[in-house]
Amino acid sequence: MEMLNQNKKLKRVPMSAPTPKVAEAIGTLEPSKISCRDTAALALAIVRDGVITGEGPTTKGRIHFSRALDAGDAAWCARILTATAVEHQPVSRAEAEALFEIDDAAAERSDEGRFDDLLAKAVVHHAASASGLPVPPRTVALSPETAIESWAPVLEWIARQMRGKRRNNRTLKTLVATIVGAAALPLAQLPNVFDIGM
Repeated sequence: MEMLNQNKKLKRVPMSAPTPKVAEAIGTLEPSKISCRDTAALALAIVRDGVITGEGPTTKGRIHFSRALDAGDAAWCARILTATAVEHQPVSRAEAEALFEIDDAAAERSDEGRFDDLLAKAVVHHAASASGLPVPPRTVALSPETAIESWAPVLEWIARQMRGKRRNNRTLKTLVATIVGAAALPLAQLPNVFDIGM
């Protein structure tokens, strides 16, 4: 019964828009304005609003269409998530949910996959930490130059479990594909994805 109550508490609730006072305080989205994971999540909400409307502090000085996510938006997310005040803390649930909302808001993509990479790494960073596993600083874990497998040993462990099994577990493959952002790959190819470099 206790677990059921915890699951009810964890039910995903859409983020509300930042209050005008908070939006004004972090409206410039300078990394120095990010003081904790909560303000980082609120700053990500401002990015989400810019993706939805094509207007706001994240779109100034460039052409931005509504419901579009471009390299500038992905760069804003990366700067927010790696701000000095939060660099050595695991990605929070609120930050991960804000990234999911940005992903949901973007109908068009022109960021060459940078946001998807950031989203996958941030979600795994949060999930690994919440599971009690050690995670590297965000500047390492979320960097486009860092392979997710290099710091998320849980992925290597799952790949070892999947490798060489006669019977394939489609549910497990789907879960892993979702976590690492490879959902576009045919499920039959998924074990081969994990064999690369391991």
